[in-house]
Amino acid sequence: MAVDATTAAPVVSGTTQISGSSSSSSSTSSPGIADNFQTFLTLLTTQLQNQNPLDPLDTNQFTQQLVQFAGVEQQLKSNDQLKSLVDLQKSSASTEALVYVGQNVAVDGATAQFNTSATWNLTAAKDTSSSTVNITNAAGVTVYSGNFALKSGGATCVWDGKGNDGTQYPPGAYTISATGKDQNGQTVAISTEVQGIVDSVDLTASPPLLSIGGANYTTGKIKRLVRPTTTPTTPATPTT
Repeated sequence: MAVDATTAAPVVSGTTQISGSSSSSSSTSSPGIADNFQTFLTLLTTQLQNQNPLDPLDTNQFTQQLVQFAGVEQQLKSNDQLKSLVDLQKSSASTEALVYVGQNVAVDGATAQFNTSATWNLTAAKDTSSSTVNITNAAGVTVYSGNFALKSGGATCVWDGKGNDGTQYPPGAYTISATGKDQNGQTVAISTEVQGIVDSVDLTASPPLLSIGGANYTTGKIKRLVRPTTTPTTPATPTT
């Protein structure tokens, strides 16, 4: 088993190579009650013709009905305006999601899809003298385990699919976990992110979903865009 790093010591401060031996819809407007005065007159005259002569409707009742008609119309118009705002928001979300296609991004998570390689970002709150990195398959079986010294801040781990015994594992979903301790033996929190290329965007979902290595994420999960860098190739041996 070998670990690629920039120095002979297993300090992970940059990129480390881990190795074993929508669519929007348009709304159609319909004429409102007050938009067609003739319709209102027809309703009014029909009401007058069919009212009880001994108990006719007074002026206040007519006024109240007119106000009700206008209120219903305003509500219908408000609903149309709200629908237009929702459509604009969906269109904006779709445009935002399309920008990420082809980009190398980092998202919250610990499970990455391995094909030829799998990439994670590890972030330690402070320097660690010893950190244990474990990679497990979908069945929960540990396929790789190694000890490293992580520098404070972000570090990138790239796994080539080889286990500690040199076994080449098949493509699939693999999960990374990391625990660290400082020089005083105190536990150091290490957070994980999944890094990968956005292959496609599902615009039929609300909100749109970004596909990264076969897994789907919303744009809210994206933490940063990552500029491609050259992976170090100098081999090193993990600490024991």
